Amino acid sequence: MGKALYRSYRSTSFDEVIGQAHITETLKNSLKNNTYAHAYLLTGPRGVGKTSVARIFAYQVNQASYPPDRPEVDIIEIDAASNRRIDEIRELRERVVIAPSRLKYKVYIIDEVHMLTKEAFNALLKTLEEPPQHAIFVLATTDVHKVPDTIVSRCLRFNFKPIS
Repeated sequence: MGKALYRSYRSTSFDEVIGQAHITETLKNSLKNNTYAHAYLLTGPRGVGKTSVARIFAYQVNQASYPPDRPEVDIIEIDAASNRRIDEIRELRERVVIAPSRLKYKVYIIDEVHMLTKEAFNALLKTLEEPPQHAIFVLATTDVHKVPDTIVSRCLRFNFKPIS
């Protein structure tokens, strides 16, 4: 079975990301200075590199090679379109306190975060307010206006621009 087209051409380093230098340079400086926020919010239209940047950042913050030879258990990707209920976020809250097994940080990438239910957002808010030292959250969305202000205010926000 072949690879999906978007996976064949997905950026694997910040230098390969097109049209988002304002974001990639900021994240590279953060990595160079070892200064990280506990939560990031990546917003913008479809296909501009939000998920790619989230993955690249997750691996680079842990000084792991990307793309990986095998999946990393400490980098958890959640599709909020499919896992949008409070039960999934409660499960995340229970697991977030467990220290990473191989890497320095556990990075949770929550794609399409705007799809979470109101109750799930409230559960996520509690985790974002008091995150463990070893956890970093990267939330990605195409519809930031659907994300509650209480969540947005607890994240370092990056707005992706459309690519010409």
